[in-house]
Amino acid sequence: MSRIGRMPVVVPDGVTVTLDGQTCAVKGPKGELKRTLPDEMKIELKDGIVTVERPTDAGRHRALHGLTRSLVNNMVEGVTKGFTKQLEIIGVGYKAESRPGGVRLVVGYSHPVDYEAPKGVTISVETPTLVKVEGIDKEKVGQVAADLRRVRPPEPYKGKGIRYQGEQVRRKAGKTGGKA
Repeated sequence: MSRIGRMPVVVPDGVTVTLDGQTCAVKGPKGELKRTLPDEMKIELKDGIVTVERPTDAGRHRALHGLTRSLVNNMVEGVTKGFTKQLEIIGVGYKAESRPGGVRLVVGYSHPVDYEAPKGVTISVETPTLVKVEGIDKEKVGQVAADLRRVRPPEPYKGKGIRYQGEQVRRKAGKTGGKA
């Protein structure tokens, strides 16, 4: 049995889960999420607890078991607490500016880079070097953070670029000048 898939998802007060075939809709204080789950999995809602069962022990079913349970859990957690990713901008002159519906990044290119946030995700600039991505859909929040990081990934020699807060960047030694 999958250790993750076996665990039940407890639905907190103020959150409603609706199962319609393989479509799961979760509504809570922060918003509403809807997702179609894999056909093979059997999802049940009893007394405020969602359980996921798999039909066989085939490799595909074992993989989908934990995935399906995690998807439902992330939906419930998203509509209650929400998800946050923070990005640090490191480099001389590198900064972020808040724009309506997105952010403008100045990260060493000859032009500023504008990024428009998708619906359901908010980007806020706490300080010029700290960007916060928030939303109720874990997938969207992670994708927006990855897209922003991809604008200027951290480079290994000076460590300049955009990185997740707390991310360790492996540094390399530069060239050594002089003749041998």
